[in-house]
Amino acid sequence: MAETTIYQACTASIDEADIGSLLKCVAEQAQQQNEDLIGGINTFYLIFAGALVYFMQLGFAMLCAGSIREKNVKNVLLWNLLDSAGGAFGFWSIGYAFAYGGDDPESTQKTFMGNSGFFLTGNTDMEFWFFQFAFACALSSIVAGTIAERCQMMAYLCYSIFLCGIVYPACAHAFWSANGIFSAFAKEPLWGTGVIDLAGSGPVHMCGGVAALVMAIVLGPRRGRFYDDDGNVLPEP
Repeated sequence: MAETTIYQACTASIDEADIGSLLKCVAEQAQQQNEDLIGGINTFYLIFAGALVYFMQLGFAMLCAGSIREKNVKNVLLWNLLDSAGGAFGFWSIGYAFAYGGDDPESTQKTFMGNSGFFLTGNTDMEFWFFQFAFACALSSIVAGTIAERCQMMAYLCYSIFLCGIVYPACAHAFWSANGIFSAFAKEPLWGTGVIDLAGSGPVHMCGGVAALVMAIVLGPRRGRFYDDDGNVLPEP
């Protein structure tokens, strides 16, 4: 059975002699079809882009594995898995709500964090959640390589949940939320333009780098990696 065209659908309910009403019907039907197509393309692009970002986990895993001693390779690979597990729990439960919950594009008020949509309650754009979740995992993985061989697994799991549930959402809200203080998408952006971020360079990579630096300072050097207990230089692996 042939698909009904827009013209046929309109002429089924409107007399062809009524040119004005017929043209209006055709225009409305065409606009609706275009909106459906645009919505589908946007959804596919977000999921596809989120999957590409998520594949950064593989790159981080190989980078970490190549930067440590052989005996700890399995451990650090499991850490990268915990980024997804712990990070998903943190971002699903409170992270997304802190980042984008309660956004009001028409409001000029600036907020530090979101305040609604915890545990993905309410009307949540799931493809956008997945895209942001991939970013949150990337941020957490930046820290994984920095503290490799110097942190217990349970401590890292808690740290991953903390990063994805609180630290990254605060940065994402500030830069990308409609009510963020630095956001270029706000109704009244900072200094007329706001901060125009490129591919998460600020909320993701800079935030992850600073968090990694803090953890490296707190934990100190990797003992037994470059020097022995007496301070003698160890041979390069």
